[in-house]
Amino acid sequence: MAAVLPLADLKRQAAPNNWINSIIKGDCVAALEALPDHSVDAIFADPPYNLQLGGALHRPDQSLVDAVDNDWDQFASFQVYDAFTRAWLLACRRVLKPQGTIWVIGSYHNIFRVGSIMQDLNFWLLNDIVWRKTNPMPNFKGRRFQNAHETMIWASRDAKGKSYTFNYDALKASNDDVQMRSDWLFPICSGGERLKGDDGKKVHPTQKPEALLARVIMASTKPGDVILDPFFGSGTTGAVAKRLGRNFVGIEREQDYIDAASARIEAVEPLGKAELTVLTGKKAEPRVAFTTLLEAGLLKPGQVLSDARRRVSAIIRADGTLAANGEAGSIHRLGAKVQGLDACNGWTFWHFSEGEKLRPIDDLRAIIRTELSDIG
Repeated sequence: MAAVLPLADLKRQAAPNNWINSIIKGDCVAALEALPDHSVDAIFADPPYNLQLGGALHRPDQSLVDAVDNDWDQFASFQVYDAFTRAWLLACRRVLKPQGTIWVIGSYHNIFRVGSIMQDLNFWLLNDIVWRKTNPMPNFKGRRFQNAHETMIWASRDAKGKSYTFNYDALKASNDDVQMRSDWLFPICSGGERLKGDDGKKVHPTQKPEALLARVIMASTKPGDVILDPFFGSGTTGAVAKRLGRNFVGIEREQDYIDAASARIEAVEPLGKAELTVLTGKKAEPRVAFTTLLEAGLLKPGQVLSDARRRVSAIIRADGTLAANGEAGSIHRLGAKVQGLDACNGWTFWHFSEGEKLRPIDDLRAIIRTELSDIG
């Protein structure tokens, strides 16, 4: 079973890491207050929707719809719901790392109130994602459009959080080399993925599909990151996080949900390192200065560089600049100068000799980047 941590055992001041990869049993706000500041990389929150159901919901044949009528989804008023929302969002903001992001999912019943409060608390909205359902529940009374989507708000901790994780290149590559859009098409959780009890009934009424969480996690986290779910429910976030090589912490007060989530997570087999490597583009790679190649001994002052056809050449100076024909400058500026151009990518223009062959100095930069990745 996945570890279950009673709230009483969570000591914020001692700041142990015993809460990582565990389910904390207790009220979400109280549990969040017990976690260390700036301790999680990302948050996925699926709070109560406050559906405001006025009574039982029936199909045209008068059969009862298995709707969300649990006590945890009922609030006395919008004001009470707003106060609850503000409390858990404030607590989430404290535990979120400065460069972390938060996802909140909801329906038309609550998501606009949640979004407004998020802005009031200085979260910086990055996107609203529409989860369009392939198999939504019909509108049985025929008095409204069929409600076929839910909305996710994706936000950084504040406007200054510019260095948040967004695996743009991986998402684009997985989408046939087209930018991933903000409308996602997934079926609701059903079939073998839907957790059911011995009585055949749903363990949790709002269990989210693993495919939805997988895209959220793959889009906005890295392997090893810690993902918090303050409304853990049936444990979808934890199960997907474990499979994708991330850490999780869930908060849940209902023991039946905790038992189901714990068993579910325990059965998950994590993917290996090769499968979890995230495709990144040039922007995501660590910056390497040309002088770093000299400091690493990969190039030396006095060494001659040339273009790929050996038409022009330059000498490396000790300060990391290049000199040719009475001109001097950076690899980029001198490369542009000798070609009579306004700009040049010096990393691909300048080459060094390796025996009788020429190789671009960008190959040496790649060596440094690999070393930096191994250290990280």
